[in-house]
Amino acid sequence: MEKYYNKAMQIMDEVNKVVMGKGIIISKVLTAILAKGHILLEDNPGVGKTTLALAFSKAMALEYHRLQFTPDILPTDVVGFHLLSREGESYQYKPGAIMCNLFLADEINRTSSKTQSALLEV
Repeated sequence: MEKYYNKAMQIMDEVNKVVMGKGIIISKVLTAILAKGHILLEDNPGVGKTTLALAFSKAMALEYHRLQFTPDILPTDVVGFHLLSREGESYQYKPGAIMCNLFLADEINRTSSKTQSALLEV
């Protein structure tokens, strides 16, 4: 058990080097990541939400994607789609932005309800 505690403290120390003064938030985010949960960060612009996500992805060696939601983002941009090959014989899956270990959905409220629904289905 001590091994896991030490690893968690190491991750928190790495994130604290980048994002200062957010110890409680960092602890809660790490808990959610380890529990394979979801996190909703709401705060003013420019306070480090994106930096926090990037710091965690680097500290934990996670694949990280960020998608800036706008009205023209389609559900397929989020979840991916199947593309028919040039020969027309098979389909190839093209993964969307959410296909990673740590996904940052920025400004979700700016996109269409259809795209928001696709995000919630994953």
